[in-house]
Amino acid sequence: MYGTIARMKVKPGGLPALKKMSEDTIARQVKGYVGSFVYQMDKDPNEVYLVVLFDSKQDYFANADSPEQNVDYEKMIKYLGAEPEWHDGEVLSADMKNTKFPK
Repeated sequence: MYGTIARMKVKPGGLPALKKMSEDTIARQVKGYVGSFVYQMDKDPNEVYLVVLFDSKQDYFANADSPEQNVDYEKMIKYLGAEPEWHDGEVLSADMKNTKFPK
């Protein structure tokens, strides 16, 4: 698996819109997409970390370079106070079989 971790500073009031965008992306059924997590920090509720997983590096970059992803990025950046910090890499270990997600 391959993916990214992004640190983002969200503008006040922007979290609901980002959550909706995330749901829309999942519904699009991107090739190789495994899943994603969004963490909201206790110290600063407007700081979030996005973790995205793909089956392969090839699928990850095919999505990253797609026109659809560019449209999503342009929408997302409107809700952020600065450019995200992206940290791409190979996933060495993952266990999600017992994961329960909030609605």
